[in-house]
Amino acid sequence: MNPSRCRILAVGKVRKAWVQEGISIYLKRLPGLTVTELRDSTPEKEAECIRQALKPDESTVMLAEEGERLDSVNFAAQLERYGSERLAFVIGGADGLTQQLKQSASWRLSLSPMTFPHDLARLLLLEQLFRAKAIQSGSPYHRG
Repeated sequence: MNPSRCRILAVGKVRKAWVQEGISIYLKRLPGLTVTELRDSTPEKEAECIRQALKPDESTVMLAEEGERLDSVNFAAQLERYGSERLAFVIGGADGLTQQLKQSASWRLSLSPMTFPHDLARLLLLEQLFRAKAIQSGSPYHRG
């Protein structure tokens, strides 16, 4: 996984300092990966903002409760299968993503069967992206 070929589109702002601190730590560990914050609104308006923010050459990974559930090793393997493709991970707002937007995804991913606030989902995704990179490079960070 090449962090410079990935980015995160996230609806809403991170307001909790401790979550922002964790996000900053993982962004430093994943140079090149960017996070674009989109204004929260209704799911339909958020979907339109997401569509406008997506680049034509990106494969979209929508985070959704009903998405594919993978352990960290399989997540790393799935990222490897995307090779040099550009990936845009999309995290919706409080009311989630519209059905139409989810159906347009290249891949739907669930971080857990549990529901998390969008800012915490962002932190969890960044940690898993870092862990995937560590798994792929044989780093001792992942002790699975």
